[in-house]
Amino acid sequence: MGSAAAVLCAAAAAATPGRAAPPDFSPNPGVSWLADPGGFKPPASGAGPVQDDPKHPTITNDDYRLTGKQPTFPVADLSNPILQPWVRDALRRHNEQIFAGKSGLGPRQSCWPVGTPALLIVGVFRPIYIVQTRKEVLMTWQLDHQYRHIYLDVPHSKLVKPSWFGESVGHYEGDTLVVDTIGISEKAVMDDYLTPHTDRLHVVERYRMTNNDRDMEVQLHVDDPGAFTAPWNAVQHFHRLEPGISENTLAVQNDPTTGRSVAGPLQEESCAENAKPLFTDQELPIPQANTPDF
Repeated sequence: MGSAAAVLCAAAAAATPGRAAPPDFSPNPGVSWLADPGGFKPPASGAGPVQDDPKHPTITNDDYRLTGKQPTFPVADLSNPILQPWVRDALRRHNEQIFAGKSGLGPRQSCWPVGTPALLIVGVFRPIYIVQTRKEVLMTWQLDHQYRHIYLDVPHSKLVKPSWFGESVGHYEGDTLVVDTIGISEKAVMDDYLTPHTDRLHVVERYRMTNNDRDMEVQLHVDDPGAFTAPWNAVQHFHRLEPGISENTLAVQNDPTTGRSVAGPLQEESCAENAKPLFTDQELPIPQANTPDF
C-alpha cells in the first residue's frame, strides 16, 4: 500500500489483532471507481428501489454510444409497493409528461448537484475518486467535480442544516465503511425517475471491496416514513479503474466523438460554464453565482 490512507488503515488493523483491515479505496492517486449502469439494483429479497416500467426500459446516452439504440427517458414502475400515494402521483405525472413528448430531464441535467443517494448511480463513464484520512473520507465525482465529505467517528450535529448531500458521518466495521446520512435537501431527488422524498430521509450505505479489490459493492438502506410505506434496500456496484491495470472498458478509447478517455487521474469537467439551457422546456435554470465565492 503506497498511500497515507493505506498506512492509516494498516495501523488501525494492527492495533486490533484478528480484526479485518479497513478498506483502502485509493492505494494510489490513479485509482478511481466506475458505477454499473442501470440504476439501483434490487436486494435479494424484500422491498427495493423504484425501477423501470417493464414496458418502457431506459436507454441512456451511454447505452446509445455502446449499442446505437435510441435513448429514452426513465419511466418509473408505479406498481412498486414502497410508494406512498403522493409519491406515486408525482411519478405518474412525470411519466405522463414523458409520454406526451415533453422533457424528462431533472436537476442533474440542469447542472444542479446530484444529491444523496442518487450520487451512487450517476458515475457511469465518469468515475469517483476517494481519499481517506483519519478524520474523514472525501468522495469526488468527475461529474462536474461534485464532492462529498464523510466525517469519521463523530455523531451527527444537534442541528443539521439541509443540503444536497446531507450530513454524512461514518465509521469502519472491519473491511466495510459504514456511512449514515441525514439532513438531505428535498431539492435532491432519489434517482433518475425524479422520485421525491421528505426531510425525514435517512440513508445508510455500506462500502466494501470485492473480487480481490477489483470491484466495490455498496449496500444501501433507505428510510423515509414521509415518502415510503416501508424502509427499502438496494445495491450498487463499482469497478476499479487504474491506468495500465484496469482501463475504462465501457468507453470507446480515444474516440473524440464520445467525449471520454482512458482511466487516469481526475480530468477537468464543467457542466455550468454555458448558462444557456440546451432544452427549451427545462424547468430548472442553469445555476449561476451572482457574487464570486473567492
